[in-house]
Amino acid sequence: MKKDNNIPQRFNSISEFHKLLGFPKPLHPLVSLVNYADIKIPYSELPKILLLNFYKVSYMESTPEKIKYGQNYYDFDEGGLSFVSPNQIISCAEIEESYSGFTLLIHPDFIRNYSLLTRIKNYGFFSYSANEALFVSDKEKQIVFSIFDNIKEELNANIDDFSQDVVVSYIEVLLNYSKRFYKRQFITREAANTDLVVRMENILNDHFEQIDTSQDRLLTVEYLAGKLNVSPRYLSDMLRSHTGQNAQQHIHDKLIDKAKEYLTTTNLSVSEIAYQLGFEHSQSFNKLFKKKTSLTPTEFKQSFN
Repeated sequence: MKKDNNIPQRFNSISEFHKLLGFPKPLHPLVSLVNYADIKIPYSELPKILLLNFYKVSYMESTPEKIKYGQNYYDFDEGGLSFVSPNQIISCAEIEESYSGFTLLIHPDFIRNYSLLTRIKNYGFFSYSANEALFVSDKEKQIVFSIFDNIKEELNANIDDFSQDVVVSYIEVLLNYSKRFYKRQFITREAANTDLVVRMENILNDHFEQIDTSQDRLLTVEYLAGKLNVSPRYLSDMLRSHTGQNAQQHIHDKLIDKAKEYLTTTNLSVSEIAYQLGFEHSQSFNKLFKKKTSLTPTEFKQSFN
């Protein structure tokens, strides 16, 4: 029976992934650093859709390979770092050439007894799309490679009571540097980010200008990010760096502005205004309005009468 290429092939262990790529067994079952140049099987035989049960931090450079997250492709012509969290689907385009770069594989069990297991969720770039990868400068690349080298050296050394502590500390250093580099990328791409902010403002304005009684859905960050073709987490992180507020705060500001307009220029009741703005329950609208203005909608309306 022909295998369905549209069904993700799941890999629960790093050892399984090594076997797929034709690598020897990993030196440690829960963490591994691999060089894609060492892939032993024809690239055409690799599955087209992968689902990994572990973290994957990859540096790829100068390759025609395309990676797909959802409906978006990212071409690694310039090289950069990408981050994949457990159970995130990766789709590879069909080509005959292999990757050029390195990948660090980290099973959650490797960091389970460390605070990093909880804090790794705070590194938002694990939720970014592939087209939001981190491009690193030559200097930054040297830092990344030096950390990879340290991890490789530690994995190749005799394992002792401190080996896991050391590798976990290197992983955290790598993630902290990546967070710093992303902050730099938000700054150096200010023109592109400004354009994204302008587009977002236009979408918000259009949305709240076209509100009518047929609308029964509250505007969400996911909807806004979809309109802008970026991931929700990337949008919020970029906005926080650029404007000091995340995407949800921008939505709330626009929503409150529109609510104030309704309260001061129409005879709509508070419940009707809440419904117009997409709230299922007026109590939720009242709570948000008071949080933002220190007044209830009724108190705000009365202040203008």
